[in-house]
Amino acid sequence: MKESNKNYYKIMEILLSTANPHKVKELLKILPVKTKTGKVLVYKTLADFPSLPPVTEDGKTLEDNAKIKAVFGLTKAGLITLADDTGLMVDFLNGAPGVNSARYAYADRCDNKANNEKLLKELSGVPAAKRTAHFKTVAALALPTGQLFSEEGKVEGRILTDYKGTGGFGYDALFFVPKFNKTLAEMSEDEKNSISHRGEAFRKISKYLVEL
Repeated sequence: MKESNKNYYKIMEILLSTANPHKVKELLKILPVKTKTGKVLVYKTLADFPSLPPVTEDGKTLEDNAKIKAVFGLTKAGLITLADDTGLMVDFLNGAPGVNSARYAYADRCDNKANNEKLLKELSGVPAAKRTAHFKTVAALALPTGQLFSEEGKVEGRILTDYKGTGGFGYDALFFVPKFNKTLAEMSEDEKNSISHRGEAFRKISKYLVEL
């Protein structure tokens, strides 16, 4: 057998069902690089499959959407697929924006700046004690065997009245974590990954990857 063929059988490709480069960067720092049997895990993203149609995220919960995206990647790209859905739940807003967090300002597209501005407007005049919130991520893994696993992560905090920090993405610059006395956008990548909702969910789902 040629050496190139030997190397091929040592590799297992995993699709990350996202085209968001910020999310991909975070995940590559969290996810395992090898299975227990020594296979190297190589991660692809939706950017590697430009001909695929957009996935319709019409689930009623974060878990629904995470599983929809995982199954979509498995069936359309033919690869073991990891996906997630994340929501910001603000107590004063009865859990909104929740499952609609990515499309809070516009139903047909994601606009982070508009989402943040809408959130600040909705919380205008609300005192700090009532601006409590949490982020929740559900990660899902779809396998060719038909198995579908999911895990979740959560981080508590509160919404500020103005932006602090330049890192991260989404609502990170408004989400203050008292334990660190920083917003998610002020944290280093390692700090954020150690306590974030996404970090927790993907560390939990990683146990299935290393067993593949």
